[in-house]
Amino acid sequence: MRLWLLRHGEAEPTARSDAERRLTERGCQQVRQAAVQLQGRPLRTILVSPYVRAQQTAALVAESLGFTGQLQTVPWLVPESDLRQVLRQLDGYSVDELLLVTHQPLVGALGGLLIHGHRQQPLPMQTASLAELEGEEVAAGLMDLLALLHPQHG
Repeated sequence: MRLWLLRHGEAEPTARSDAERRLTERGCQQVRQAAVQLQGRPLRTILVSPYVRAQQTAALVAESLGFTGQLQTVPWLVPESDLRQVLRQLDGYSVDELLLVTHQPLVGALGGLLIHGHRQQPLPMQTASLAELEGEEVAAGLMDLLALLHPQHG
């Protein structure tokens, strides 16, 4: 299975609540840049955090790719989600390729756990960073990091 981890693009610093923060124009550009890496991939499912900036990120990726698969909002991809719960939830997906659109610290901790088998080495995920992992199953220590791409600054 190939698992793609995408952190949302740059978001405005404040809003009424953290969940309501929206992408900045730069954040939208970062996401479009990251989406290019997903061109031609057989993605059928994108799982996305309910937070506004993640929803906007997923929508931009879907638009950039002409994505016609399933865009599914799940409550367990928010910044402070429990890693064990995320792994249990992911166990239910039997697809070849899956994209998660989520947040720090969850996305870095999840990537590190899947690759190293522990939480001491989280992946350094900037805004709109995209990690490509592969393994027989989504489980702690059983996935390999194929690529970690960060948006270009400018």
